[in-house]
Amino acid sequence: MSMAGNLRKVTGLDKVGGLRRVARLARRRGRVDLSHPARSPLGSAVVNCVTYQNGARVPGGRDLLEAVERVRKTDDGFVWLGLHEPTEREFAGIAELFGLHPLAVEDAVEAHQRPKLERYGQTLFAVFKTVCYVEHKELTATSEVVNTGEIMVFVGHDFVITVRHGRHGSLGPLREELEANPEQLSKGPAAVLHAVADHVVDEYLNVTDLVHADIDQVEMDVFAENGARADPGRIYQLKRELLELKRAVAPLARPILELATRPERVVAPEIQAYFRDVSDHLLRATEQIAAFDELLNSILQAHLAQVSVAQNEDMRKITAWAALIAVPTMVCGVYGMNFEFMPELHWRFGYPMVWGVIALACFTLYRGFKRNGWL
Repeated sequence: MSMAGNLRKVTGLDKVGGLRRVARLARRRGRVDLSHPARSPLGSAVVNCVTYQNGARVPGGRDLLEAVERVRKTDDGFVWLGLHEPTEREFAGIAELFGLHPLAVEDAVEAHQRPKLERYGQTLFAVFKTVCYVEHKELTATSEVVNTGEIMVFVGHDFVITVRHGRHGSLGPLREELEANPEQLSKGPAAVLHAVADHVVDEYLNVTDLVHADIDQVEMDVFAENGARADPGRIYQLKRELLELKRAVAPLARPILELATRPERVVAPEIQAYFRDVSDHLLRATEQIAAFDELLNSILQAHLAQVSVAQNEDMRKITAWAALIAVPTMVCGVYGMNFEFMPELHWRFGYPMVWGVIALACFTLYRGFKRNGWL
């Protein structure tokens, strides 16, 4: 069934009448929220609404109703609607206009979803986890290294809807790159889906490179001269942040592989070749993250071993000094028993002799401990 037929089925009206009804519903439900720094003056959560024909941007207003009417009357081109953190009320009219499945709409509004790819009739729904590196002067046990967000993409025959959650991952530069390449953009909404996937995966690689620098710094600190005194909390923090990155990257492998290999009505075979390239980049990021995790485990084990060695060295030093102190303590204890017939007790040089014996014994022990590395 065509998109127009789906619209008639949903609204019970003809195409234009249904569009007008949905537009009135959207105007009643959607209110401009300028308190949100990422919101656009277009109203509600709408960041941009653009129509494309033959890979070129169609000039004109940004009214969604007019854009959809133009595309469906001419049966040429598609509408790209960009949203940022829409509420359920704001998204209701858009969902009814494009015939989106309620489950997909719920996921797009609520966010906090796992990367996935779902099919609802002739519409694809994809969820991507976005990541960004959080700059910091010095890595501490509480430093935030990786921040995550989400991009949901609805792809149909004549529309693509991107829903972004989080303070990063803006698609403005991506839109400009696509508009600078009309040949690629002329391939339809699937080209936008590929561009979003490629953009997200490239950011994975950028973040992994920056995290690698943090891991190198921690490794240098651990294997430095006083590495045993390094804060192990930084290693645990990096492992936690790496786990957050892994949760964003690893689950995306299967959806990208399906887009690259499984035939889809809205994804032309020529676009699938581009998804295979994205799959290769994603595999590289996944392997890097796995290697980083193993490396951090090794660094942590090395640090614990260094702490154990340092503690053993401290114990040896304490034991050596205790042995040195025990010699005069023992001699003084013997002569402190106050017996009358003690060796050399009434000899003029008895006292200096005892001190000489104590000094010689202590010196001999000290040389022995020093030679064996205990002091």
